[in-house]
Parts: sequence; structure tokens; C-alpha cells
Amino acid sequence: MQQQETIDFHTRKIWHGMSRLYNAEANKYGLTMSGGFLLLNISKEGTPSTKLGPMMGMEPRSLTRTLKMLHDKGWIRKESDPKDKRIVLIYLTEEGAEKRKIAKEFVIRLNEFIMDGITEEELHTFIKVCNQVESNLERNDILNQD
Repeated sequence: MQQQETIDFHTRKIWHGMSRLYNAEANKYGLTMSGGFLLLNISKEGTPSTKLGPMMGMEPRSLTRTLKMLHDKGWIRKESDPKDKRIVLIYLTEEGAEKRKIAKEFVIRLNEFIMDGITEEELHTFIKVCNQVESNLERNDILNQD
């Protein structure tokens, strides 16, 4: 099998291209791609910090570093959950909400750009294949093979 015939080759190639575009745009606003995605995933009601990592597929160390950067810039604030003091809720500040709008607008623009020439049926098939790949990866059976 040629490298160009593998799913991981195409996934990596597409992700690197998208990542470059996301980071180039994010850098204009003092953001990173990870920071922008975190801002997009924080709800108005507050989001538990422990939910953000798994939601975004981030490792704890990367999540901690990115949350610290957002906090240092004044774009998020942390508060204890009034019902359970062990839980730390993350909220957007007013400036963070503005950065979130910028991130959201760019995600929409990039998706519209990427979708150029792709039919609804092709998109549906792509998403179906991605979901199956994700399901296969979650099984981790390959790690248990000798």
C-alpha cells in the first residue's frame, strides 16, 4: 500500500493545512488555534475545566498551559462551582467573548472555503467515514495485538 492510499496520510495532510490557516489567523489576534477552540467551547453558564480537555481531545498539560495563557490575557476567569467547591468553572470575560466571536467567524469562513465544490452527499459520506474511523480508533484493538 502506498502512503498516499492511507487514511492517516490524507488526514494528517488536511489537518496540517487547516492548522496553518487557523494559527495564521489566530496569531493576528494574539491567539493560538488551541486557545481559539477553547474559547468556542466555553459556555455562558461556565464550563468545568475537567470537561474541556476530553471535549477537545487535549492532553491535560496542553489544556493547563492554554487555560493559563487565556487567563493571563484576561479572556477567561475561573470560579468555584457554587454547588460543588471541588469543581472549577471557566467563564469568558467580556474581552474573551469578543475573541470568541472572531474565532467563530473565522471557523465559519474557513468551513465555507473548504466546502467549495463539495456536495451535500459528499459531505455526508465524509462525515460518515470520519465517524467510523473515530469509532475504530476508540476501540484501541490494535494496541492489544501482539
